[in-house]
Amino acid sequence: MGRVKKERAPKQERLKVRVGFADMTFALVVLLLLAMGIVMMFSASYAIAINEEKPGYYYALRQVIFGGIGLGMMILMSFIDYHLFMKKGFAIAVYLGAVILLIAVMFIGTDLHTGCKRWINLGFTTFQPSELAKFAIVILFAYLIDLNYDKMKRFTSGTLVYFLLLGVIVGLLMLEPHLSCSLLIVMIGVVQIFVGGAKWWHIVIVGLIGAALLGLFVLYLVNTKGIGYFTTRIETWRHPFDSEDLDGTWQTRQSLIAIGSGGFFGLGLGESRQKYLYLPESENDFVFSIVCEELGLLGAITVILLFVLLVAQGFHIAAHSKDRFGMLIAVGFTLQIALQAFINIAVVSGLVPNTGISLPFFSYGGTALIMQLMQMGIVLNISRSRRIVEPVKKVVREEVPPLPDPQQEA
Repeated sequence: MGRVKKERAPKQERLKVRVGFADMTFALVVLLLLAMGIVMMFSASYAIAINEEKPGYYYALRQVIFGGIGLGMMILMSFIDYHLFMKKGFAIAVYLGAVILLIAVMFIGTDLHTGCKRWINLGFTTFQPSELAKFAIVILFAYLIDLNYDKMKRFTSGTLVYFLLLGVIVGLLMLEPHLSCSLLIVMIGVVQIFVGGAKWWHIVIVGLIGAALLGLFVLYLVNTKGIGYFTTRIETWRHPFDSEDLDGTWQTRQSLIAIGSGGFFGLGLGESRQKYLYLPESENDFVFSIVCEELGLLGAITVILLFVLLVAQGFHIAAHSKDRFGMLIAVGFTLQIALQAFINIAVVSGLVPNTGISLPFFSYGGTALIMQLMQMGIVLNISRSRRIVEPVKKVVREEVPPLPDPQQEA
C-alpha cells in the first residue's frame, strides 16, 4: 500500500471583527468640507454683516466657534462606544425630548426672518429642535429594529408602528411649518425601516395612506389660501424669469444669476456680486450659489464630489459594521447628509421648487453644524470596529504511515 496523499480542506471564509483606528478617509473628507464651508460662508456673509452694522467677520467667527465645538464633539464621540445609545430608555428619552421641544417651539419659538417659529432662543444662541428630531429618529429606529428584528416582517410591529412614530414628529414639524425637514425625516425613516428588514409592500401600503393624509392637508391649504397659492408657486418655479410675481421668484432668479455668472473658473474667491444684498439667505440656504459664482463650475463639482465621497465612505462603514445597530445608525446619518446636500443643490439650481433646507457644513447655523459633526463622530466610532471577511487558514492533514499488510506478515 502506498502512502496517504496530502489533503487540503476546501477554501472557506470567515468573519472577523477588527478593532483599530477610525476611518481616516471619512474624517479627512469631513474636515475638508468643514474648512471649505467656513471659508465660503465667510465670503457669503460679509456684506450681510456690514449691512447689519456688525463686523464683516461676525457670522464667520460664530461659525468657527460652532465648528470648534462640533469638532470637539466629533472627536469625543469617535472614542465613545456607540453601544451607549443601546442603553435601556436612552433612545426613547431622546425621542420624547425632541417631541417636547417641537411642541414648545410653537409657543416660545423665535422667528428668524423666515415667517416660521423654528428656533428656541437660549440667550447666547438659538436652538433648532428639528435637528434633534433627525438625530432622535435615527437612534430610535436603529434601537427598535435591532431589538425587534424578528418582528420586522410583520405589518403592525414591523412597519406600522414605525410610521406612527414618524407621524408624531412629522405632524409637529408641519405645524411650524417645516415641510423640507418633514420630507427629509420621512425619507430617512423609510430607508431605515426597509434596510432593517420590513417588507417593501408593507411600506407601500402605509405610504399610500400617508399620501392620502397629505392630500387632505393640501385641501386644507386650498380652502384657507386658495388654489392660486399652489399654482403660483408652481408657475414661479417653472418660469422664474417670466413670472410677474417678483417676491415669489426673486430668490430663485438671483440664485440662477449667481450660478450663471461663475462660468467655469468663477469670478474669484470673495468676488461675488450677488452676495451684496441681491441674493437673500446667501450665507444660509443659498451659500452654494455663491460657491458657483466665486469658484465656478470647477468649484461646484469639487464640492459635489466631496459629498459623494463622504456618502460612499459612510455607506462603506455601514456595510462593514460589526452589528445591525451600528449599520442602521451609519446608514441613517450618512443618508441625512446625502439627502440634505442633494435637496439644497437642487433648490438653488432651480431643479425643484424653493424650500428651506441647509447645505451641510456650509450653511450658517450653530445647532445644525454641531449636530452634524457629532453624528459624523458616531459614524467614525462605528468604523473602528470593522467586520472583515477573510479566508480561513489552509488546513493540511498530517501524513499517516500505511497499515501493515496481514498477508505479508503471515
